[in-house]
Amino acid sequence: MAFLKTLSGGLADDMALKGDGVVLRYPTMEDFEAWARLRGESRDFLVPWEPAWTRDELTRTAYRRRLRRYARDIRDNEAHPFFIFKEQGGALVGGVTLSNIRRGVARACALGYWVGASHRRQGYVSSAVATLLPFVFGTLQLHRLEAACLPENAASEGLLRKLGFTQEGYAREYLKINGVWRDHLLFAMVKGDLKG
Repeated sequence: MAFLKTLSGGLADDMALKGDGVVLRYPTMEDFEAWARLRGESRDFLVPWEPAWTRDELTRTAYRRRLRRYARDIRDNEAHPFFIFKEQGGALVGGVTLSNIRRGVARACALGYWVGASHRRQGYVSSAVATLLPFVFGTLQLHRLEAACLPENAASEGLLRKLGFTQEGYAREYLKINGVWRDHLLFAMVKGDLKG
């Protein structure tokens, strides 16, 4: 795994993080077609695990709004959204986001991720999250990485446990998923848990 040119606590717009079989980089307008196609093909697979989709979710206009929000979040160091690409061939397979970055006494952030239906259970998200760990605990100098998953999402729970996250609790009506407040299992990893 290698970092490619990190700048001032983050990445330059044209830089990437390289991991085992994956490359992570910030989304660009040039990614719109691949993103819209993958998300559209994966809609039925993704909807049960995500916040409610907007009516214009997959339009170019909505994507531009998303990029503006991403740029603001990156600039303010409040979130770091990445797309996940296959190292071989460069196909977009999903995304992973570090959000709700808190500094001061907490020094923590939240982890979220998604993968296209045709790429699930192939190790891309696991590799992407593993690639982000040095970025979280090294580059961003955070102490804690938090994640949550629906109790019935065995795949996500297994991924988090495999990577060294510890289940810390159960939160009632923690996040609104597909328009409904849902209970979640809470997981976290602290800097001292990082292997290697």
